[in-house]
Amino acid sequence: MKKHNKIIVSVTNDLFTDQRVHKMCSFMEKQGYDITLVGRLLDDKTPLNRSYKTHRFRLFFRKGALFYANYNLWLFFYLLFHRADKLVANDLDTLLANTLIHQLKGTPLVYDSHEYFTEVPELVHRPKIQHVWERIEAYCFPKLTQIITVNSSIAEKYFQKYGKHLRVVRNVAPLLELKNIPSKSALGIPEGQPLLILQGAGINVDRGVEELIEAMALLPNYVLMIVGNGDVVEQLKIRVNELNIAKRVLFFGRQPYEKMMCYTHYAEIGFTLDKPTNDNYLFSLPNKVFDYIHSGTVIVASNLPEVAKLVTKYDVGRLIPSHAPKDIAETVQDLLGNPELMEQLKENCLKAREVENWDAEVQAIADFYPKID
Repeated sequence: MKKHNKIIVSVTNDLFTDQRVHKMCSFMEKQGYDITLVGRLLDDKTPLNRSYKTHRFRLFFRKGALFYANYNLWLFFYLLFHRADKLVANDLDTLLANTLIHQLKGTPLVYDSHEYFTEVPELVHRPKIQHVWERIEAYCFPKLTQIITVNSSIAEKYFQKYGKHLRVVRNVAPLLELKNIPSKSALGIPEGQPLLILQGAGINVDRGVEELIEAMALLPNYVLMIVGNGDVVEQLKIRVNELNIAKRVLFFGRQPYEKMMCYTHYAEIGFTLDKPTNDNYLFSLPNKVFDYIHSGTVIVASNLPEVAKLVTKYDVGRLIPSHAPKDIAETVQDLLGNPELMEQLKENCLKAREVENWDAEVQAIADFYPKID
C-alpha cells in the first residue's frame, strides 16, 4: 500500500443518497487515495455499491441532541483507533469529533460545509440549540486551514464571520449518460400527460412544496412526480387526497441517483422552490438545479440569488414572481403553452451542461488532494 494516501470521510447520514459526498470520494479515489466513508446505518439496509470502503454505525438514537452526541462519540473513538493521513468532515454535525482528533493526533483536516448550518430552519426558531451549534462552530472554525463550501454566497458569509477564505465547489451534476432507461410504465408514470418533477432528499418545511401541491389543483392536465423524502411528505400526501388529485401527484420516495434521473429524464419541468425564510435557504444552490440542467428539464425556480444567477445566465427556465399557488401554476402554463420556447430552453440546458459539470468543478480542490502517482 502506498504511504500517506488513507483518507477517512465522515457524514451523519446513511450514505445512500448523498451524491455530493459520493462524488467527492470518487474524485479522491481517482487521485490515488484509499477512501473510507463513515456514516450511520438506518432500518433501510439497502446495499451500497461503492468502489471505496464504507463503514456505518448502528446508533440507538435517531435524531436530536442525543443522536448528534452519540454519533460524534462513536466517530471520535473510530478516528482515534483508525489510522488516517487526512480527515474530511462533512457539515458541522461531524466537525467536532474530527477537530478533536485533528488536535490530538495532528492529522490534517478538510472541512466541507454543504450549507450554512447554523441558519437551517430546524435551528433558527430554537435559539438555545442554535447557540450550542454556534459555540461548536466557533471552537472548530479557527483551527481549520482547508475549507470547502457549495457556493460563493455561503463562502462570503463565512469570510465575514471568521475571516477565512473558503474554496467553492458547487453541487454540479456529473456528465451522466443514462443507459437502458426504463419505460414510463415500468417507472409507474402515465403516458400522454406532461410530467413535472420535484426531486431531492430534503422535502422539508419552507421549500415551497405545500404551495406546489396547491398549484397542482389549478393544473388539471399535468402530473407531478415527487421523488425523494423529507419531513413534510406525509402531510403532503394527506393534502393531495383532500384535493382529490392523488392520480396527478405521484410519490416515489427516495431512489438511487441513476433511477431518480430516469424520472427526471421524462419531466418537462423541474421545480426548486426554496423560500428565503432563513439564510441557509436564501443562499442555497440545490444540486437538483444541476440535475435538471443535465437532463434537459426546464427549471421553475424561486428568486434566490444563487439559483436566479444560474437560471438567468444560461436561460434554462423561469423564476416565479411569488410562492402563491396561482403564480406557480401560471408560470407552468406559460411555459408549456409555448412549445418553441420550451425547446429553446431545453437546448440551453444541454449547452449549459457542457460547462457546468462535475469534472470541471472539482478541479478547484485538486491541490487539497494532490494526485498520487
